[in-house]
Amino acid sequence: MFAQKPALVVLGIDPGLTRCGYAVLRSQSSRHSKSSLNPAVVALGVMTTPATEQLQHRLCALQLDIEKLIEETRPDAIAVEQVFFQNNVRTAMSVGQVSGLVLAMASRLGIDVVQYTPSQVKSAVTGSGTANKLQVQKMVQQRLGLSTLPEPADAADAAAIALCHLAVAPLRSSIQRAESVVGAQ
Repeated sequence: MFAQKPALVVLGIDPGLTRCGYAVLRSQSSRHSKSSLNPAVVALGVMTTPATEQLQHRLCALQLDIEKLIEETRPDAIAVEQVFFQNNVRTAMSVGQVSGLVLAMASRLGIDVVQYTPSQVKSAVTGSGTANKLQVQKMVQQRLGLSTLPEPADAADAAAIALCHLAVAPLRSSIQRAESVVGAQ
């Protein structure tokens, strides 16, 4: 008899200062399905901060909201979208600040954290690294068994990021085990 693997809980974050998308997905391995991943939505939404507030207050508010979400859902891993190209410098700066905040929180709490580029996320979820927003939303809807398209787009992106990690995590784990065996020899 094969033992079921324990559930993996992943917090996906689509970083943003005005709207920060989040999705907490739980994957349960099952012998009875073709896919080893049966993700269930634990939490899905956006955290917002008013543009009229000072930066430090907005970051503090996001930190408190994310910490509360982590406390309530106890993720095994946090997956964050890594933005390396942005036309708007101000947007890139704020996304980078929120990403740094999440990375630091994960490190402080001892939670595994991984960054994925938008094309990696799109490829893992849709099969194409150049998929558009609607294609990503439709695949997230299908993969999570949602009756409607996930809204807003920031929440859908966060769910796609979490799905990406759920797809990649078993391979990452196998590589780490192999490297530790080779390193021990």
